[in-house]
Amino acid sequence: MSGIFNGTVASITLRATLGRRRALLFGLPAAILILVTLALKASHPSTADWPSLILGDFGFTVVIPLTALVVGGSVLGAEIDDGSIIHLLATPVRRSSVIMTKFAVATGLTMVFAAGSELVAGLIATGSATKLVMALFAGALVGSLIYNALFIMLSAATTRAIAVGLLYVLVWEGLLGNFVSGVRILSIGHYALGVANAIAHDSSLHAGLSLTTAVVMGAIVTVAALLMAMQRLASFSLRGDAV
Repeated sequence: MSGIFNGTVASITLRATLGRRRALLFGLPAAILILVTLALKASHPSTADWPSLILGDFGFTVVIPLTALVVGGSVLGAEIDDGSIIHLLATPVRRSSVIMTKFAVATGLTMVFAAGSELVAGLIATGSATKLVMALFAGALVGSLIYNALFIMLSAATTRAIAVGLLYVLVWEGLLGNFVSGVRILSIGHYALGVANAIAHDSSLHAGLSLTTAVVMGAIVTVAALLMAMQRLASFSLRGDAV
């Protein structure tokens, strides 16, 4: 694991990420989800179908990706923007290790803020750890993983990662993914919903993909995004570096 995950890079990344001002934004989508859930619980105590709509559709296509976008943009994109990545690449640390370590840190933070808020909001909505709540939590964990692979890749590929990622979240996931069935095969939100629905078996989750399709496509997107990020980071070559 030492060749894939670098503990020193992880520690530095975690401190630097949480020390930036944008760290205050990590919990904003989560706070909105919990506040909306509290409001709906107070006005619609019978729950009915709204937990699946808010925690599923809204949570998986807005809250989780926005959190992953801000986190992913902080762990790598911010370092590329301010040039501090050059100091890291000047050390004998493999580019693949840098990407995988930052991906692990970003995924962990997103799971804490986004998937954690899904769990808390689900417990508030239903009053207990129901099958639906645990299914949504599992799907949120999967979504956190795949979204971060994509946003790490965007951070390595362009200096406009936040803008491109925001466009992806709002247009592809928020609009096309929910209204154009053919787009769902390339929708990370629907990969996560497919996993959640396989556990909960709840039609109100509006999962557009089966578990098999969601897992296979999710794995392909994750691996492809990380490989592209490694390749892109390798272009930041420094004479004498180990690539």
